[in-house]
Amino acid sequence: MEPQRLVEDAETVLRIPPGEAEGGGPPGGLPGRSAVTLHVNGAARTVTLDHRTTLLDALREHLGLTGAKKGCDHGQCGACTVLVDGRRANSCLLLAVAQDGARVTTAEGLAENGRLHPVQEAFVDRDALQCGYCTPGQVCSAVGMLAEAEEGFPSHATGPAALAAGGPVALGPDEIRERMSGNLCRCGAYPHIVEAIEDVAR
Repeated sequence: MEPQRLVEDAETVLRIPPGEAEGGGPPGGLPGRSAVTLHVNGAARTVTLDHRTTLLDALREHLGLTGAKKGCDHGQCGACTVLVDGRRANSCLLLAVAQDGARVTTAEGLAENGRLHPVQEAFVDRDALQCGYCTPGQVCSAVGMLAEAEEGFPSHATGPAALAAGGPVALGPDEIRERMSGNLCRCGAYPHIVEAIEDVAR
């Protein structure tokens, strides 16, 4: 069958008007692209994205923020962790169009007035990194996790007494390891990562 005929048949079956297959289409149609406004590191950024674009790819490929890394691309390694509306999230699993209007903080946006965030300083002081590939995700996850513990969110490691008491959860090594278990470090810098987070949690 001729290529042109295949395209025509596909457009008929899928009810796609001619031209929309290339991303165009009439007003009010479904062109497959939308303008998305993300409030990234305190600044509103509007980009037109394919509906299938992940937040990670939007940050890296469209906004030039390469701190968040693409590790597994399946939400299992944590290298892409950012903060979305104050909560840590795997940006490789989020569609950017679904985050329209959200506040996104990446590792690049944690420092204020030229001074590193306390978690970033602790990672440097404790030498809690080696190759550095996972470090932006580790840092963002630690910042989010500290806020969660301060607000009293329990983890699997939180004991019954702490649950009954309510309020902020004390972050010992076991709590930190449990709460950071979604962030993998292939270099094995885990002991120093735990120490760095303990420094900030005190």
